[in-house]
Amino acid sequence: MSNDRHARTMLPIPDRAAPGLTTYDAKDPDTVFPPIEPLLPPEGAPNVLVILLDDVGFGASSAFGGPCSTPVAERLVAGGLRYNRFHTTALCAPSRAALLTGRNHHSVGMGSITETATSAPGNSSVRPNTKAPLAMTLKLNGYSTAQFGKCHEVPVWQSSPMGPFDAWPSGGGGFETFYGFIGGENNQWDPALYDGTTPVEPPATAEEGYHLTEDLADRACSWVRQQQALMPDRPFFIYFAPGATHAPHHVPTEWAERYAGRFDDGWDTLRENTFARQKELGVIPADADLTPRHDEITAWDDMPEQLKPVLARQMEVYAGFLEHTDHHVGRLIDAIDDLGLLDDTLIYYIIGDNGASAEGTMNGAFNEMANFNGMAALETPEFMVSKMDELGTPTSYNHYSVGWAWAMNTPLQWTKQVASHWGGTRNGTIVHWPKGIEQRGGLRSQFTHLIDLAPTILEAAGLPEPTMVNGVQQSPIEGTSMLYTFNDAEAPERHDLQYFEMFANRGIYHRGWSAVTKHRTPWVMVGGDLPAFDDDVWELYDGGTDFSQARNLAAEHPEMLAKLQRLWLIEAAKYNVLPMDDRTSERLDPGMAGRPTLIRGTSQLFYPGMGRLSENSVVSIKNKSFTVTAEVDVSDGGANGVIIAQGGRFGGWAVYVKDAKAKFVYNLLGIQEFAVEAETPIPAGTHQVRMEFAYDGGGLARGGAVTLYYDGSAVGRGRVGATQAMIFSADETTDIGHETGTTVTPDYTPATSRFTGKIHWVQIDLGDDDHDHMIDPEERLRIAMARQ
Repeated sequence: MSNDRHARTMLPIPDRAAPGLTTYDAKDPDTVFPPIEPLLPPEGAPNVLVILLDDVGFGASSAFGGPCSTPVAERLVAGGLRYNRFHTTALCAPSRAALLTGRNHHSVGMGSITETATSAPGNSSVRPNTKAPLAMTLKLNGYSTAQFGKCHEVPVWQSSPMGPFDAWPSGGGGFETFYGFIGGENNQWDPALYDGTTPVEPPATAEEGYHLTEDLADRACSWVRQQQALMPDRPFFIYFAPGATHAPHHVPTEWAERYAGRFDDGWDTLRENTFARQKELGVIPADADLTPRHDEITAWDDMPEQLKPVLARQMEVYAGFLEHTDHHVGRLIDAIDDLGLLDDTLIYYIIGDNGASAEGTMNGAFNEMANFNGMAALETPEFMVSKMDELGTPTSYNHYSVGWAWAMNTPLQWTKQVASHWGGTRNGTIVHWPKGIEQRGGLRSQFTHLIDLAPTILEAAGLPEPTMVNGVQQSPIEGTSMLYTFNDAEAPERHDLQYFEMFANRGIYHRGWSAVTKHRTPWVMVGGDLPAFDDDVWELYDGGTDFSQARNLAAEHPEMLAKLQRLWLIEAAKYNVLPMDDRTSERLDPGMAGRPTLIRGTSQLFYPGMGRLSENSVVSIKNKSFTVTAEVDVSDGGANGVIIAQGGRFGGWAVYVKDAKAKFVYNLLGIQEFAVEAETPIPAGTHQVRMEFAYDGGGLARGGAVTLYYDGSAVGRGRVGATQAMIFSADETTDIGHETGTTVTPDYTPATSRFTGKIHWVQIDLGDDDHDHMIDPEERLRIAMARQ
């Protein structure tokens, strides 16, 4: 660092011309200029690889005593360090925002997921420009930067193909390369991918053997090889964040078969067995207690007998999914090793961005969207039994039972979303850096957190924390470097104060003690009475003698509890946690939440070729009457194909033409399909094709009457029995004139979905007050101009 000629606290590093003689003629012998030197980090700066898995609990990986084999993680443990008191935020987008900035998640506007953002600064999903991401700092100091996998930090109103791209990884995120998906989850067999900011289709189909995790590993391996071939002097920063093992739990069947019969004894027994292995490995203290099952979680013995084989299969699929993910992580590590770079690559292998997910109900789910729509009751035990062999395959969108999530968080309490307890926030983490870590296979128990990665990496690279980035003065990083722990297992912990909060589940850690209160249960999506914040019951734990928060000391130490409660409030005010917000469905509505939206008014106009429009980029037709009108040209031979489609195989709707006849289909969660077809073909020429849906009203998720029209004349009638109230899909999109991803109906495939006639325009209108059943061209133009 002492020989570094750059002043690196201001980024980009200002160019400074060297004074000297300027000659008139370049052929003059005195014409001398200093060589152009590429910007590089200080000498000795390591390569960096950050691996972040998704929804993996503390007790899942075999590296931390879990039942899921993760030999790559075990290999890194043998050559590095295992951290058993490393913490996340309890939810995916907040954890990622914290990791990528070195700041608390509310400090960077990510109090919860982007889909529930509000106008409150701590929940806006907008990162202030005073808190530049780590990747930007590294790039502006000469690192090559690349991200592969999940990005859940883009505000929903900026997630369309038009951006703006300030929050996208390769836009303002600091990554020169990005290949992955935008949002919370994706279909592993048929994902909606981006290369940079350009929508792309997967290179193969599920039938051809495609899987997203393998694809991401392929891309990452190719990138690092090319980077070293072309820029061997430049260190790299790779952020590898596959969507695994977030639901849907998709994995080739042979990986799930490795675990056949291993979970037949249920989650209570699995937790006990995992706890015993954790003690044998020494990843938890010898005096740690196994926390008991909460009343909200049904005992295995009390589950319906007919459902138990399905439940066991859910866990077999999940275990195979995690092992499959670890395998492909290993391919990237092997590629780095083959290049001779492993010894000088600082690797973080963070096994989960929060605790295991309990968003699948007690029975698990064939399609997790059923629970998000308050319709889990459609997936009866009989239905689940009928779908057992499909779990994990391309025809499923599956999740496992709450009971398995609880077992995957052994020995801790609760699960993902419960930021109050370690089951939601404590994730096993491995650090591997042979050049910088002397001990092999060591255990570190200092309190650490995701916000500590950024300062650790900067210190390892010999880089200062920037005070100015792109002309904006920066606020201080809020994490603490972990470098002091690398070669001193007994070093006193330096990160000794940390708040936690998610949907009003909240807690605080301070010098070994934790005060916590659980406010809401994550798998209760609809209904349920929440207490007032001031009525929440707080618990107190001494982490010095109680690793798993098993012994509540609130009654014995009321003074300590009161002190920590006050300290939580101070930290909450400091980091934009307030006001707390425990609303759910209200926050899905942009108007009620107070966030911007691309949609204005009650009408939206589309043109042919538009596609990959996220659900937040399209006017919501849920729980209301609506019409879809399209002006099309049809040849004498008729037409076929999609006019407009939203969603996919696991929920959505489409207006399309089959055998020259207009057709409307509503796919309810991939469980029920309601179709209405016109009685006659569309005549040759230019015509308006219209679908009117008259909502029954009287509450959410009701059905309605469907009428199809050609040029204002009714040509078909039918009914939709029920609708999805909240969300169609987390990954499928809206397309005009074709359909990407999985299709709403098996009447066509993506390859055959393209409309064979000509579409002039398509318009969605909310309400049912148009009695002419047509759109006047001048009125359409007026609406379009009003949206300018």
